[in-house]
Amino acid sequence: MGAGAAPSLCPDEVLAYRRSRTRFAPGEGLALDEAYRLAHLPLVAPGHPGVIRSRAGRSYENGRHPRIVSLVLPVPHARLAAPAHAALERDLRAAPFAAKIAWDVAARRTDRLHATLCGSLAVGPRAVPTVSPEQRRALAALGPVTVELRGLFSGTVNLGRLYLRVYPECRDGADVLGAIQRIMGRPETGLYLVGLHNLVDDLDPREAAALADLIARWWDRPILRLAVDALCLLWATDDLVLDGGVLGRVPLTARD
Repeated sequence: MGAGAAPSLCPDEVLAYRRSRTRFAPGEGLALDEAYRLAHLPLVAPGHPGVIRSRAGRSYENGRHPRIVSLVLPVPHARLAAPAHAALERDLRAAPFAAKIAWDVAARRTDRLHATLCGSLAVGPRAVPTVSPEQRRALAALGPVTVELRGLFSGTVNLGRLYLRVYPECRDGADVLGAIQRIMGRPETGLYLVGLHNLVDDLDPREAAALADLIARWWDRPILRLAVDALCLLWATDDLVLDGGVLGRVPLTARD
């Protein structure tokens, strides 16, 4: 890469998005899956008959769970004023399934947009994760990390949640967000998602086809490019972080 050139980004071939995307079947709708009906639907449509209040062996109760702290890549909502994001939002509002998007919930969490890199580093009402001095030095040595957000995405788990995809900087042929996961002792995922919207009901065949078309049309379109100089330790008692906040910053530079 020449001086002043933009960092190269990881392509789909080395990330997990294509193999993890929803497979839409022609002529079929999209049913909210069990994971979504347990963790998300109670928060966005508590009166829906498909809500799963609790399940044996799972920690959720009406969409809430014990306090957890995760290491996340923050996404400043103010930066999403970019024209491309505004165009995506217009497309969503014009879609035949627009009335099934929880627009009010999205508005409540604009200051908590993020992509989780290392989930559940600490669990419990007063638990605080330990980021060792060695890990902090290794993270600081990375320097600012460039990422690009692209949209739209629906996965194979939590059917009903719509995301933006994060494409990380590629350094020496390697995914730099994967390097962060390795530093933290976590497996590389190749999957970095920013939760954007939630559905409040199943989609019928026409609505599901429209969502599939929207995902295809927006797959390669960039939304926003960011240079991230710090990660955040984020606590939450629900998967949408409606109840949660930032405990602290973890710098990606020697000086914060």
